[in-house]
Amino acid sequence: MVAFILIISATGALLAWKSELYLKPATHKITTKNHTLVSLETIEKNAIAYVDSLQLSTLIDRIDYRPKKGIAKIRFDEHFTELQINCYTGKVVSVKQRTDTIIEMIHDGSIVDYFIKNDASIFKLLYSTILALGLIFISISGIILWINPKKIKKIKTTNNQ
Repeated sequence: MVAFILIISATGALLAWKSELYLKPATHKITTKNHTLVSLETIEKNAIAYVDSLQLSTLIDRIDYRPKKGIAKIRFDEHFTELQINCYTGKVVSVKQRTDTIIEMIHDGSIVDYFIKNDASIFKLLYSTILALGLIFISISGIILWINPKKIKKIKTTNNQ
């Protein structure tokens, strides 16, 4: 239980500081004027072709499309690679690992479900429930341990008079 609390505390702190510690890739900003945006389909095809050339899974988890910044961020289901693709040319601008996603998964316990390929998130639910109940128990017992000495002292003072 103590190990779980230490893990959730440490990863929580890392997540709070993820930008300052550069644990997530910075978003590139493309400055191009009067150009037409390429289709989302083209961005998807280019992302798939690129990760396929790296011999990684091509199953896309999400595409974060940011036309104002001229960039699309593509994250994958079976690995922690993030591609940033120019929305005007369709070319890959950046390839980085999503360290913050790994830390997030450790933080909420879903890393075990990820490795055992469990879509039901059984371990995440069990881990979160055990931690929540443990923290509730620790909080209540801490309050009781803080209040009881005061009650005992008050009773002793009353009995001695």
